[in-house]
Amino acid sequence: MSGTGNKQDGRGRFGAMVSGLAVAVGCVLFLGGFAWAAVVYQPYTIPTDSMSPTVRPGDRVLAERIDGSEVRRGDVVVFTDDVWGATPMVKRVVGVGGDKVACCDKGGRLTVNGTPVDEPYLDRSSAVSGDGKAPASPEGFSATVPRGKIFLLGDERATSLDSRVHLQDAGQGSVPLSAVQARVDAVAWPMDGMIERPSSFAALPGGVSAPGPLPLQLGAIVVGAVLIVCGALYGPVAARLGRRGASAGRTRPVAARLGRRGASAGRTR
Repeated sequence: MSGTGNKQDGRGRFGAMVSGLAVAVGCVLFLGGFAWAAVVYQPYTIPTDSMSPTVRPGDRVLAERIDGSEVRRGDVVVFTDDVWGATPMVKRVVGVGGDKVACCDKGGRLTVNGTPVDEPYLDRSSAVSGDGKAPASPEGFSATVPRGKIFLLGDERATSLDSRVHLQDAGQGSVPLSAVQARVDAVAWPMDGMIERPSSFAALPGGVSAPGPLPLQLGAIVVGAVLIVCGALYGPVAARLGRRGASAGRTRPVAARLGRRGASAGRTR
């Protein structure tokens, strides 16, 4: 009996150790994921429909804090510029320093350095151009982006107040890279997920930016939560199974004694 008890005690101690380790690792991943996300990301609420349908008024987005040097064409950025009103704004970068941005070509598309750019994030169904789609901009324009600056448009081209409104300003509506505060990575509420980098800009020099670390952070949080729950449940589950095993162990000897008594009675008869 003592040997069996020692084995059970050993298994119990090992299980408790694994359970404690799971909870500890889970806490590190869970809290670490939240802390990492808090350092890297800034939440914003979209105030207008200038970026519809990508993001809509009232959407809560997560924007990765970045330096202006990390900006690439196709990024949706948060920036503040005194000329634009000195309030945080959200627009899409369509041109960087040295680019000539124009609209529209025969297909109604935006061009960057003469290369047509397909923009799947636009709603081009409201009017008709030569190819049966609305143009990428209701009014034509052309601008050359100075070095160290970016050219920005809203995805709702019919109503967005963007670089097109400031074409007569110095820099032809461009904004300094230093004005950029963050790059929008995902829509947190409603939970629409990650905002993809437009593949149409990938073929241009410089390519597109890499996705932020948000998926890794969410993965760490989820794995941490699972480990914490599983580790916390081990104790109650193991105790309950132990009580069941002890009860079954007490029942078997009684049944055996009753069986021997019945057999003895049968021989007597």
